[in-house]
Amino acid sequence: MMAIWIELLMVLLLTGSAALVGWLAGDADGAEFMALVALGLYILRNALWMARLLRWARSPLDAPTPSARGVWAELFEVLHQRARQASRQGTLASEELARLQRAAEALPEGVIILDGFRAVEWMNHEAESCLGLRSADIGSRITHLLREPQLLAYLDSSPRQYAPLLLQTQRCPGRALQIQAVPFAAGRTLLMVRDVTQLEKLATMRRDFVANVSHELKTPLTVVLGFIETASDALADGTPEEAANYLATATEQAQRMQHLVDDLLMLSSLETDAPPVEEEIDMATLLAELRTEAEVLSAGRHRIALNAEGPPGLLGSAREVRSALGNLVTNAVRYTPPGGVIKLSWTASAAATRGARFTVTDTGPGIAAEHLPRLTERFYRVDRGRSREVGGTGLGLAIVKHVLERHQGLLEIDSEVGKGSTFSVIFPAQRVIVERAGVTAD
Repeated sequence: MMAIWIELLMVLLLTGSAALVGWLAGDADGAEFMALVALGLYILRNALWMARLLRWARSPLDAPTPSARGVWAELFEVLHQRARQASRQGTLASEELARLQRAAEALPEGVIILDGFRAVEWMNHEAESCLGLRSADIGSRITHLLREPQLLAYLDSSPRQYAPLLLQTQRCPGRALQIQAVPFAAGRTLLMVRDVTQLEKLATMRRDFVANVSHELKTPLTVVLGFIETASDALADGTPEEAANYLATATEQAQRMQHLVDDLLMLSSLETDAPPVEEEIDMATLLAELRTEAEVLSAGRHRIALNAEGPPGLLGSAREVRSALGNLVTNAVRYTPPGGVIKLSWTASAAATRGARFTVTDTGPGIAAEHLPRLTERFYRVDRGRSREVGGTGLGLAIVKHVLERHQGLLEIDSEVGKGSTFSVIFPAQRVIVERAGVTAD
């Protein structure tokens, strides 16, 4: 403000001096003319500074401030300071926005910002992946990109009713998405997108598991109760042979339930976070036990051969490894018709991996290719009637899968309908003990 008053004082002094010179010369008109000339020069000078100000205002923000004097110098300086302050604020705002965007990109969930017309203003990469969108879709309405009646009805509902929506889009078949809408400032809407495909699969598997367990226990339990009741009546009215036959059948079904419960307990223990017990497993002893178990179960109906040329020992839980390998051997015996051949093999794996491989090969009916990916699912059976006939629980290969996961092993299945199947278990090198040579038995 001081510079303005000084500028006004200078104008008054300039015009006053011009008028005084004219008056002293005795020429009133000349005095008025001199004052007007002085005032015009002042106006012209200010016009030039005004033009310089406009040129500077149109120049980039980092352009240097023009040199000036008086009130114009102060005006240039004030404007320059405000421009620098606005530039700093803009830079800070840009940096803050960039940080927020990086944070949103790092989120494991998809984030989409919709404007008041439901057009996409911004979205992170996870949202693009979940919904099958691209960065070029920014600016388009979400209801045009995802033509899902469920989504439209969800967005049209009251914000108070914005509970998560479970959606399966046509853009990404087979994927289940959970979408949550959150209204916020200026009529915008924040969409949180989460891929819950695996969670839905697990929920489905859990429901199927409970239903299957209930069914698998209910059937033998009904048989047991029925035969016990019949045996009780036979003790009074029938012969001892009839009662013994009923009790034998009830015992068989009770044993089936016992096997099912044992397998369920085994699966439950395998699914804990506790690591497996680390102990040295004598493979010669374990293989001999597996062969004996196969021969007892076969009762002379099959030819069973064992090739044990692999490493002498294995590091891991003897109980878990025996259960896994035993399930493979038991399945081979149960599903191979009488007169078939079952080969057990324990060998060193390829030189590149330096692991070990246990293989069970049978001459059974074989398994169609479409069933192979699902064999390790709980209670999954290729032939449900055949499985009940041979006494399987439907959990054997699920146990094999969990044991191998805990021992960093792999399960390979090769099967052809009408020619038999080969189940191979591969253990990694860090679990193989190779201090001494193996032995071969036929």
